[in-house]
Amino acid sequence: MKKEFYSLPRIIPVILILILAGCAVTGPGGKTSLIFIGTEQEVSIGNEMDASIRAENRFLNDPLWQEYVDNIGRKIVNVCDRKDLTYHFAVIDSNMVNAFATPGGNIFLYTGLLKQMDSEAELAAVMSHEISHVVARHGIKRLQAAMGVSILEQLVFGNDPGALKVAVDVGLGLTFASYSRENENEADNFGIQYMTKAGYDPKGAITMFEKLASMSQGDPNFFEKLSMSHPETQERISNSKALIESLKPLPANLSTFSQKYRMMRSRLR
Repeated sequence: MKKEFYSLPRIIPVILILILAGCAVTGPGGKTSLIFIGTEQEVSIGNEMDASIRAENRFLNDPLWQEYVDNIGRKIVNVCDRKDLTYHFAVIDSNMVNAFATPGGNIFLYTGLLKQMDSEAELAAVMSHEISHVVARHGIKRLQAAMGVSILEQLVFGNDPGALKVAVDVGLGLTFASYSRENENEADNFGIQYMTKAGYDPKGAITMFEKLASMSQGDPNFFEKLSMSHPETQERISNSKALIESLKPLPANLSTFSQKYRMMRSRLR
């Protein structure tokens, strides 16, 4: 009995967090998941992470490119399943071939990745994939898993302002960590559906994945850890092709916008 008495205070915060947790939309078709960290807290974490990322990187100083990615992003966001956020898109001026999303709807693209693309559909595929990570709350889910119950309790109940800093530090540490196989497959699936609904030829996702996978050569920072030598990459590409087949007949007005993209690419150093 004594052991049960002393364990009760440890159980109560967990019970309260579970009570306050809600089922949030995390994908097409009304898919939901149990989420402890609410949207307002997620945005606060994302804003702090964004400030840190901006302080440590050089961003592309080109208003036309900013307008370009904003326009593509808006088209995708308009058809996605999560609109309780204000999404932000930014281009980091670096030769790194990568892209990533942080909680709260912040999407980052590297010029090194943009230079490898040949069409707006390929860019839309990458942006749709990253937006899908936000829709599915993949970043928040793994942040919840990485934080201890005590810190999560303080963050959820607002008992300690320092809990936000801990969440931001943990989130930054997870930024370039690999997502699970399930998370990547889910983002591939959602992303192809979103880019198609936004008017892009979904084959742009296949050409993008194949192109990047053939270039990776084991680079640990490579976009979504794609590599032709990995069976998982081949499975992802195969699953994406099967999904596109299942979406047929596709709308007749889908496009790649290749010429427009090449004009924009010529502006990159």
